[in-house]
Amino acid sequence: MSAPPRPDAETQPIRRERPRRRAGAFSWAFALLLASGAALAVLPDLVGLDTRSPFAQVIAFRPLMVAALVVLVAVGAVISVFARRFWPVPVALAVVAAVGVALVVPRTVPATTAPSAGGPTLKVLAANVYEGRADADSLAALIDAEDPDVVSIPESGANYESELAPLLEPMGYRTAASVGPWERDVTGNTVVWAERLGDVRTRIGEDTRFPYVEITGGGLGELRFVAFHSVAPVPRSVSTWRSDLSEVQKWCSSGAPAIIAGDFNATLDHSVFRDTIAGCGDAAAQTGNGLAGTWPTWAPQWLGPQIDHVLATAPITAESFETRLVPGSDHRAIVATLRLPAS
Repeated sequence: MSAPPRPDAETQPIRRERPRRRAGAFSWAFALLLASGAALAVLPDLVGLDTRSPFAQVIAFRPLMVAALVVLVAVGAVISVFARRFWPVPVALAVVAAVGVALVVPRTVPATTAPSAGGPTLKVLAANVYEGRADADSLAALIDAEDPDVVSIPESGANYESELAPLLEPMGYRTAASVGPWERDVTGNTVVWAERLGDVRTRIGEDTRFPYVEITGGGLGELRFVAFHSVAPVPRSVSTWRSDLSEVQKWCSSGAPAIIAGDFNATLDHSVFRDTIAGCGDAAAQTGNGLAGTWPTWAPQWLGPQIDHVLATAPITAESFETRLVPGSDHRAIVATLRLPAS
């Protein structure tokens, strides 16, 4: 009895190896493509793209995009447990998310620098009144309740000032608008100061699209307070927006004490804004409130960008920062208490 025949090499079935390398290369290519798109949306400022449309508009929502990216990374990690070839996707996205988190999270941590001991405090309020449509009585009531020393009111010209001034005068405040009654309120800025500051001097600056108001002297001494409003970075106005913001540098880098408050239509995620405020501190970021959205009021505060700011040159530091609602406005008002250096 003979043994069963053994199949030789020629009769053996050919076993084809799975194209693992090809599948792995495809997974990485797909992951890198997704990560590149995410980086373009979340990190355009790192390569200067945020100075142009549409990145100038999109980057204002970076905190929200970073949060969404973290969620996607977590979902991708779960999918990778069941589909191992998918793991390059969450890894690549995690790198982009990590950079985004590193840029955003520090604004939620109060600065460790101690306020200058012995110096007085100055309370600042800023409220964009939406083309002069915000309720003047409500704003006056807010000023009465907060008792600020100085107030910046963007989108308020002589017309809105004429409504507000009679309400504030009995409280001991004086006002000045940057544009006359022949101009629309949206083009103006109004500054308000407490009479306890004494005889301050006012100056209207026309270096920006919307004239600003600067006050100094009196109880302010050499300190300059500026009521400021920049053009919004809509597609046709991005170059003007950049030009407006560049004017802030003359206060932040001059070496003289200054506080600039109002609507900058920019967040700390905009590289042009970060560059121009070099030499100034942001009150919200210094107090760990750098993600408190100020626009629009119809959206939850965590959803909107922070485009209203109180800036101050060193060594002036912020001790508190809060937001308030003013009926009729699409912006939240901001209130900051600043500690001035000892004289």
